[in-house]
Amino acid sequence: MKITFLGTGTSQGVPVIACTCAACLSDDPRDKRLRSSILIEHQDTVIIIDTGPDFRQQMLSARVDHLDAVVFTHEHRDHIAGLDDIRAYNYLQDGPLDVYGEERVLRALQHTFPYIFAERKYPGIPQVNFHHLDNEPFTVDGLEIIPIRAHHYRLPVLGFRIGDFTYITDANYIAAEELEKIKGSRYFTICALRKRKHISHYSLSEALEVIEQVKPEQAYLTHISHMMGPQAETQAELPDHVSFAWDGLSLEI
Repeated sequence: MKITFLGTGTSQGVPVIACTCAACLSDDPRDKRLRSSILIEHQDTVIIIDTGPDFRQQMLSARVDHLDAVVFTHEHRDHIAGLDDIRAYNYLQDGPLDVYGEERVLRALQHTFPYIFAERKYPGIPQVNFHHLDNEPFTVDGLEIIPIRAHHYRLPVLGFRIGDFTYITDANYIAAEELEKIKGSRYFTICALRKRKHISHYSLSEALEVIEQVKPEQAYLTHISHMMGPQAETQAELPDHVSFAWDGLSLEI
């Protein structure tokens, strides 16, 4: 299985165009972060988790010419806004795309993209098959995915474990029973927005505490804001088994 980080950034903080901090002015490509999303490739199955506003750019950059399914963590715009651009895959594959999310998330998609679900559809609009998720394992083309319940302040969200890899973004609380689902993962990805505490995202120190409980072989931090600082500097502050993920990082698991 191959995991590719298509985006490791966030909409949180000062817009890059107005910012003169070291991270925003950095020439290091690892500091140029699009909104958080990952691509999962297993045999012939290709899945993306979240389609943020940068979805089209991410898929073109990664040269993804086939897509089987979209899985959503939650309904915030920086994780769903790019759904319209699945229409290219509808055209190439001559059919609808499977979309997985909690009932609340799927309702939000219907509200955000009403033309997709209109009774009289305009030609060429995106085509989807909805699949309702709860906090129970499900499969996509035989690949088992285990939901992990987390909370993004007061909003329930889902992370996912796929084999030895677990992915949690946009969260600041995971209950003990849900952490048990993660333990045993060789690779663990968790959000770390910045060093200072935040109301709805793990800070760096909080993310490191969760990693210490999970004890993976390797952990990766994602959903990183420019307030974290340049990667070349901040990476030196991390334990050996923890790294900042970056856009384009691929793992063979």
